[in-house]
Amino acid sequence: MSDVFTFVPSYNHAPFVERCLKSIIKQTLKPSKLLVIDDGSKDDSPRAVEKVLNDCPFDSELIVRENRGLCATLNEGFSHCDTEFFAYLGSDDLWLPEFLAERAKLLEKYKTAVLGYGHAFFINETDEIINCSVDYKELWADYPNGDARPMLVQGLAPISSTVFYRRKFLEKVRWNETSRLEDYEMYLKLAALGDFAFDEQVLSVWRHHSYNTSKDLLLMLKEVLEAQRRNFNLLGVSENELSRAQTATKFHYARDLLRHGNKMQAWNLARENWRGANSNFELAKFLVRLGVPMSIVEAKRKLKKNNYSRRFEKLEIE
Repeated sequence: MSDVFTFVPSYNHAPFVERCLKSIIKQTLKPSKLLVIDDGSKDDSPRAVEKVLNDCPFDSELIVRENRGLCATLNEGFSHCDTEFFAYLGSDDLWLPEFLAERAKLLEKYKTAVLGYGHAFFINETDEIINCSVDYKELWADYPNGDARPMLVQGLAPISSTVFYRRKFLEKVRWNETSRLEDYEMYLKLAALGDFAFDEQVLSVWRHHSYNTSKDLLLMLKEVLEAQRRNFNLLGVSENELSRAQTATKFHYARDLLRHGNKMQAWNLARENWRGANSNFELAKFLVRLGVPMSIVEAKRKLKKNNYSRRFEKLEIE
């Protein structure tokens, strides 16, 4: 067995958790253990988990308890880890079969890196691949290999399903149990301890559906800005530099709101933070996009989704 501990915090994902767990069981590098903590699910998640773990070929365990929140669940899950590496996967997300093997290889190469991360496919509720972070390099996914603080100052962060941690660094920090955005503040603290190792390969899958926390973009923005203020001493920037970066972050979120069809919220946020645009062209593009009917946007997205379906119809994601 490997020196990798895997963990799944499970909550109300009965339609998805079986595929999530099977994606861990099918890893080419088998973990030393798979722990699942059900955080007070109100659906049939515990039964779905038990069904899969009954056939798990390596050490596995399910803990079912009352709801305490995701960050508390992550801290509890990590407290069971006694291996060199730790990786967790949301109960609606997936890993491709080589994920653990390639991430372990990455951190063996970068001996002092605190974590390894990479790109991800995006899928919908019916397992259709609808997008990939590789296509957003110009907007937000131009991920660094090394010092991650410049990325984090911009309010950007790795996709959680792509991250693979080195335990000895994760032991020095904890998930903030008062935060509703679980990973961003953790990344700020870890970036002060060492580099992030980046792998270009797409080895993870991030599911987009109706109950993603990430859909609440204004909540995410609020949590990011508050985390930056709480950890200002770790960012390596001046107060003026952070202020400018936060203005840019707010404009970036205005673009995301617009992309999700929330035109009024997007306009209000952009109107107050238009100086955060990278260029006049970007600002003009935003204003033009405000006037484009969502029916046209959805038609373009459908074409893009169909293109991904054709390109990856044989991709094994279970």
